[in-house]
Amino acid sequence: MSQKHLIFNSSIGSQKPETIVNRQNSCPFCDVEHLTDILDQEGSIIFLKNKYPVLEDTFQTVIIETDDCSSELSEYPKEHLHTLISFGMKHWFEMMNSGEFKSVMFYKNHGPMSGGSLRHPHMQIVGLKKLDAHADILLENFEGVTIDQESGVEFTLSSKPRMGFFEFNVRLSDQEKLSKMADYIQIAAHYVLNHFHRSCTSYNLFFYYLQGDVYAKIVPRFATSPLFVGYGIPQVSNKIGDVALKVKELYLS
Repeated sequence: MSQKHLIFNSSIGSQKPETIVNRQNSCPFCDVEHLTDILDQEGSIIFLKNKYPVLEDTFQTVIIETDDCSSELSEYPKEHLHTLISFGMKHWFEMMNSGEFKSVMFYKNHGPMSGGSLRHPHMQIVGLKKLDAHADILLENFEGVTIDQESGVEFTLSSKPRMGFFEFNVRLSDQEKLSKMADYIQIAAHYVLNHFHRSCTSYNLFFYYLQGDVYAKIVPRFATSPLFVGYGIPQVSNKIGDVALKVKELYLS
């Protein structure tokens, strides 16, 4: 039987710094001179081992996205955005192709409801030695109302979301369109934080590699629905078409 649960080391977890709720705490990602186990760097983008590897049987890494602690992916200039997504994709694929892991997760937390602990913009790439993170991922979770598309890349809003309500998707089938994928991801993040709902301050960004295509899912985060927590039942809003049209009008007209 395949493994279904990751073991979280609570002793290590209790040592992790926190700057999302308490911005007065010192940010370890700003103290570049004292960073350790750096694996790669491109300008202000730094790839390094996670200093607090709370997940057992994994290899945890972090991508520090920028040297600006108060910035955010939705605000990056296009050149930096494209470099960041390309940089992350390169290291994600290198870990997937290494043969060392059963699966590799690539994701980003932003905001107090996202499950993250540090405000400084960062992503994580985590190699899982015993667990298949994609075992329960369905392609139908990335289908839905089209917001925009061109050859090799498509931007949609889920009609069968994984967790529920509104989930933005980007499907990349042509690696030459990676910059366009990055643009769509940025649009979704900006919309979520600025136009979606006045109380929305958080989102998650997840990447998946399925049947030869790369998928990204951007999920606005609020308190999780009790129907999903208790029964695993996702809900979908009857206004996804309206939201898709609004995003198109704001960013793609």
